[in-house]
Amino acid sequence: MSRAEYHEEHALRAEADARRLLAEREALGARWLPWVATELYRLSPPHYANMVRRELERLAAG
Repeated sequence: MSRAEYHEEHALRAEADARRLLAEREALGARWLPWVATELYRLSPPHYANMVRRELERLAAG
């Protein structure tokens, strides 16, 4: 599977994971950033975790 195919197949799931992480920001307050780092570390494979990280950045900026 090519990188583009992988991204296309998993884009919606990555966005959903990013929204789930972002939804906890207010409730966790100052603990959110370390919690997110742990959650991202648990995701695999690493390139999927990077997809979620990028989606999280995009959603947080918007």
